[in-house]
Amino acid sequence: MENFDPVLLARIQFAFTIAFHIIFPAISIGLAAFLAVLEGAWLLTKKQVYLNLFNYWLKPFALVFGMGVVSGVVLSYQFGTNWSVFADVTGPVLGPLMGYEVLTAFFLEAGFLGVMLFGLERVGPRAHFFATLMVATGTLISAFWILAVNSWMQTPAGYAMNEQGQFIPADWWAIVFNPSFPYRLVHMTMAAWLSTSFLIAAASAWHLLRGQHSQELCTAFSMAMWMAALIAPLQVIAGDLHGLNTLEHQPIKVAAMEGHFDTQRGAPFIVFGLPDEDAGVTRAALKIPKVGSLILTHDLNGEVKGLKEWPKTEWPNVPVVFWSFRVMVGLGTLMVLAGVISLSLRYRKTLYNSRPFLRFCVAMGPSGLIALLAGWVVTEVGRQPYTVYGLLRTADSASPIAAPAVGASLAAFVITYCLVFGAGIYYLFRTLAVVPKTNPSQYSSEVTSANVRGHVLPNPLRQGGA
Repeated sequence: MENFDPVLLARIQFAFTIAFHIIFPAISIGLAAFLAVLEGAWLLTKKQVYLNLFNYWLKPFALVFGMGVVSGVVLSYQFGTNWSVFADVTGPVLGPLMGYEVLTAFFLEAGFLGVMLFGLERVGPRAHFFATLMVATGTLISAFWILAVNSWMQTPAGYAMNEQGQFIPADWWAIVFNPSFPYRLVHMTMAAWLSTSFLIAAASAWHLLRGQHSQELCTAFSMAMWMAALIAPLQVIAGDLHGLNTLEHQPIKVAAMEGHFDTQRGAPFIVFGLPDEDAGVTRAALKIPKVGSLILTHDLNGEVKGLKEWPKTEWPNVPVVFWSFRVMVGLGTLMVLAGVISLSLRYRKTLYNSRPFLRFCVAMGPSGLIALLAGWVVTEVGRQPYTVYGLLRTADSASPIAAPAVGASLAAFVITYCLVFGAGIYYLFRTLAVVPKTNPSQYSSEVTSANVRGHVLPNPLRQGGA
């Protein structure tokens, strides 16, 4: 273990823990919005199907939210253990931003979460709907601040340096709304919505394939497919704008994403290939002529800079960035395809009966989360060898800890995470394996005004079912 690079081990540890963590906030953002829409639709239409779906998805949300909080706490400790130099140097800028996330988003979520989970019978539908909206808003505010932190690390702005070599705030507006922040916020929020939509679609499609054609399942599947049909194309546009912003501020990352080593006009888009950093060429490349320039410059003959424009010491890990980008784009293309097919099947009134499409949706269940993780690999690995792009190198950000200590903590994290979160994810799947309850003996087809006034409403967490 002593022969290992402690910085590399620290990077692997942070990558492992954040990969576990990020899927839970992403699902929380999507599910919180979905629950708010369901409860709002129930209050507006008085249709029981929306309340039944709200009750069904409330328990998975509680599980995911809890795992997200626990896994998120671990990340903050790593700044003080493995990345103390980074924490010290960037603390005056990033510390307040992370504090604002706690003071606004986390307190908002924590303050209304209990009402959302247990208060429907106690506070009434309208007050409960307000609590649900506040929790959903809190998840978005949390994403706002966390992405402000990460975006500043990618495109630092509004800072000055003090005598101790620390970054200090000079313009908070410029720090928060740094050049890449708007693009990352939109891209990440829509990624969370899409990831959740395909999880909902997969769970619903799995039950539909088993012959459970209830109104709840059809409604959830329909709503998920509407989201895919509407948001997936918008995500492509947002991704294009984000890519252009990255080309402006982090051109080395884009060169690695595209697998271009030489600067050229009319650059092709490399669909697949094997980037060889030592030889400075992408081998066995399948190319589409001029499309690379068209995507990046919106000009068939536009100039695209290659990695050889910069010294190798500035290059990220090219194969990792190259392939992660293709995983993200490939899955995004399949999401768009799923949305288009759903519109066609909806038009022919066979959306819930096409078994091949239902199987496709089940297979696509984890696609959003895999694409999200691949996108973050592109973002974070593509920023290397810097923690603060162009200003603070990763090698200079780590704590002076020996490799055996870092390796031991990494092993402990792997074992603990696999046991704890493995059990949590297993229980989540067990929860989703239950068919949404219709229970006509308890509920009428519509909620009457007497029900609403009397608060005779179900609480799925108390009942112990999903």
